[in-house]
This record gives sequence, structure tokens and C-alpha cells, in this order.
Amino acid sequence: MSQRPLLLLIDGHALIYRAYHALPELTDPEGRLVNAVYGFTRILLNAIRQFQPDYIAVAFDSKEKTIRADLDETYKANRPEMPDDLKPQIELVRQVVEALNIPIFILPGYEADDLIGTIAKRVTQTEDVDVLIVTGDKDLLQLVDDKIHVFIPKRGRYSQDVEYDPEQVKVKLGVKPSQVVDLKALMGDSSDNIKGVKGIGKKTAAKLINQFGSLTSLYRAIDEGRDGLTPNVREKLKAGRADAFLSQELARINTESPIQFELEKAKVSQYDKEKVAQLFEELGFHSLMKYLPQDEFEKSVQEALF
Repeated sequence: MSQRPLLLLIDGHALIYRAYHALPELTDPEGRLVNAVYGFTRILLNAIRQFQPDYIAVAFDSKEKTIRADLDETYKANRPEMPDDLKPQIELVRQVVEALNIPIFILPGYEADDLIGTIAKRVTQTEDVDVLIVTGDKDLLQLVDDKIHVFIPKRGRYSQDVEYDPEQVKVKLGVKPSQVVDLKALMGDSSDNIKGVKGIGKKTAAKLINQFGSLTSLYRAIDEGRDGLTPNVREKLKAGRADAFLSQELARINTESPIQFELEKAKVSQYDKEKVAQLFEELGFHSLMKYLPQDEFEKSVQEALF
């Protein structure tokens, strides 16, 4: 990214679930399962050390029914309940974030994606900053532009960290970031129970979006009889029209959610290292102590020595 100040936005629940499923069982000295807490904390500290942000914030999903569920009651209905051994880890993750003096954002009815999308777009339009979103959720690729990138940490030993800019999104999905929502409107998304158009897969969906530019232009061409599609594809699109536009609405991140965010309040600031050290001791995270951000005293000592 550029040399502009950087805002790091952390997708809380996405990283918690990613860590929970990627790491084996890990317990603290009291016998509590803390694999998700450990994995989340390691990703967070690595991101801070690697990118050295000027500003940082964490967004979490709310427990309340989402606006999307009001649009379609089957949205994410296929997802299992949060595992019982993960539920208590959510509060422990929040304790870690608060101990590091990082602001937390939650808004009833909205998903973390919406808060991140709103903050990212608002800040890059009003401030001279770049935004890097740290997540495990590719839905956020729709937000990518020249000032907003998405960073997805590796899942295991044989995978790699990936930072998505507009070119990388095109390589990954076959469409531009601004077309990702329309791509999902056609192909659907089984992980979120978004239907898409029955019989239209990823490859065909990408070809159609590249050919017509957008979902609206595609259906306008069909309505005007100038689409040039095969009868089979045309009939599938006509039959799935309502599902396509509903899926588009479900897939689109709300970048105008009513979240209150002030950039200066997210400025990276001093934290109580003793408090964090005590919490890490309680959790048994001794190996993570070396990843903690340096305070001003430590930085000044290093500068004097080197």
C-alpha cells in the first residue's frame, strides 16, 4: 500500500472461527479451552507487528437478529449453532482486545462486515489514510479498491498470507471488486445460504458479469431481447430473476450503517503491559509475550542501540 497513515480493521468473529477450526485443543492453566483466543491473539499481534498501523479497531457481530434475516429468514439458516466450547472464548477475546486498548465496535442488527465496510469507506473518503482489513471472510473482497485492501492470514503450514488489492481480487474471483456482489447474486453462496440463480455456477456467473458489466445490465439486455445468450442459460436467468436480486441484496455489505466512528479515537495508543502480561499468564499464552507491541521506552532503547 502507499505511505499514507494506516487504519487496521480486525474482523473479530471471522478470525475467532478461523482460529477455532484451525487449531487443536488448547487449554489454559484452569482447564478452559482457549484455542480460538490464542489463535485470534496471535493473528492480531502478528498483524500489528507486520503492518505497524497508525489506527486500529475491532468489529464483532451482534447477537441480535440481523437486517438480512428480515429480508430472507433462510439467510445463514444452514449454519450450526456456535459450539458450546467456543461461546466462553468470545468474552476472553474481548478481554484481550480491551487489555490492548483497542476500541471495539458492535451494532445490534448489523454484522461486523457492515461496520467494517462503513468505517473503511467513510474514512477513505474523508481522510488521507489507507485501510487494511484483516479477516478470514472473502465476502469483504467487494470493498477492495486502491485505498482499501483485504488481508487474509494463512490457515495452516502449507498456505500463505494473501493481501488482496484490485488486481488480486480479479485473479481470485474473475471479476473486479465492484462486481463481486453481482457475481454472488448469480452463483450464490452456500456458506451464507444465499441461493443465487439455480444452475448458474461460478464460471458462468463470472463470464456473464464480465460480458454485461452488472446484474442490472444483464437483465436489461434479456428484457430487451439483445442478450445473445443460449436458450438454456436465458431460461435459467429468467426463472431465477427474483432470487438473483434478493441474493444481490443479501450479499452486499452495507457501507452506510449508523455506526459512530472517529478516526482519532482509534489511534494506536499506549496500553498497560502489566495488565496484558497478567492476562496472558492466566491464559497460559507465554509464547505470545514476545509478540506484544513495543512501548515508547522499548522503542527509544532500540533506536539508541541500533
